[in-house]
Amino acid sequence: MNLHYNQNYTREQISVVLQKIQECVSRGRYSVAQNENRAENTALIREYNITSEKQRRILMQIEAEDFCHSLKNTKLGFEYEVLYVFCPQVTLFNLDDEEKQLDLYTKFNILDLPTGSRVVVISFHERNKSIDYLFR
Repeated sequence: MNLHYNQNYTREQISVVLQKIQECVSRGRYSVAQNENRAENTALIREYNITSEKQRRILMQIEAEDFCHSLKNTKLGFEYEVLYVFCPQVTLFNLDDEEKQLDLYTKFNILDLPTGSRVVVISFHERNKSIDYLFR
């Protein structure tokens, strides 16, 4: 496992982090990154026609057992941010209505702003590297 990955958490600590993420999602205070650097996110969303409502439902079903690790943001100027990686198993249907079970790699940035917390879903794509679950 990567030296920069942190798995030094209790289930209770991750449950608190996940609760904060899902509170933001339920209040609509989140976004899924879909810019030029996040082509994998956009491709998955298009291939499986994952509407905003489906994205919300998927994010709300993530459990503490899906937690893998946290890591520091490596983007210049944002090194103080901690990113949280979860990898739930989901069933999706592509545009041809073919069912596929996949590991969904999700990486979250929780932003605590003066106006309240907000979540950016940096990664929302099929897992493309090996992962280690902390609680499985």
